[in-house]
Amino acid sequence: MSSDRSGGPADVVPGEDPPPPGAAGHRASWWRRPAEPEKKSSLLRELPVLLVVAFVLALLVKTFLAQAFFIPSGSMEQTLHGCPGCTGDRVLVNKVPYWFGEPEPGDIVVFEGPDTWTPEVDIQEPSNWFTGALLWLGRTVGVAPPSEDDYVKRVIATGGQTVQCCDAEGRVTVDGEPLDEPYVFENTPIESRAFGPVTVPEDRLWVMGDHRSASADSRSHVGDRYGGTIAVDDVIGKAALIVWPVDRFGTLDSPDIQAARAAAVSGAVGQALPLTAGVVGALPVALWSRSRRLRRPPPG
Repeated sequence: MSSDRSGGPADVVPGEDPPPPGAAGHRASWWRRPAEPEKKSSLLRELPVLLVVAFVLALLVKTFLAQAFFIPSGSMEQTLHGCPGCTGDRVLVNKVPYWFGEPEPGDIVVFEGPDTWTPEVDIQEPSNWFTGALLWLGRTVGVAPPSEDDYVKRVIATGGQTVQCCDAEGRVTVDGEPLDEPYVFENTPIESRAFGPVTVPEDRLWVMGDHRSASADSRSHVGDRYGGTIAVDDVIGKAALIVWPVDRFGTLDSPDIQAARAAAVSGAVGQALPLTAGVVGALPVALWSRSRRLRRPPPG
């Protein structure tokens, strides 16, 4: 039997007869087999670190970038499918658009409702930290029902605008102009839709569900201290994408529902542009002419 430099036997695996000198794999088997337990122990040591890193990344993404939400009610039919106790849509909520801007009419938003709002669904909250952590993870990826305080609605009017229903055709109006709402799912008579007028305070929003006859939205809370509106700061993000089920995968549009108002603004801008261009163009000529008169020597 040969010895290594430390004096111990070389090329010997405990419990096995050493291969004869010169045989194939004589040294390879000695070096390879003891390495397997070391790899397994290394993986076990790294696993908690990987889990912590994954948890931190998920928390950062959920807080600043995007979050998946489960639709638990039918208040947004037919745009979003959902009902208590059934498999509803899962939507991806994008938080980036409202970093530097505010929600616009037509946006579908997820928000934390005021304390005066009654939950649309009853959610059984966890009784211990472990089930609470599982629920948090489920809500992060959109497979668990949201909090009772979370709602999804469409923005109808913003701060300073006056919203009311209805005109002769049963349409909601903002600042006296009817909205263009092709997404509305309505099955109630015009007489039962009436509300307002309500002027939305600054930094607040008037929101409504697309399924007007089954949505407890701003109309249902006109009598509270917020006049049925929600705070812009309570908006979590913009619903941008249906991610589940697969056959409903697709983006969510934000139509320009205040088309008449947008057209009026566009028309006013269009009329002002030629006048502005004329003033800007004439200004250098006027200044040049004035400078020539000042440089001209006086007569005599």
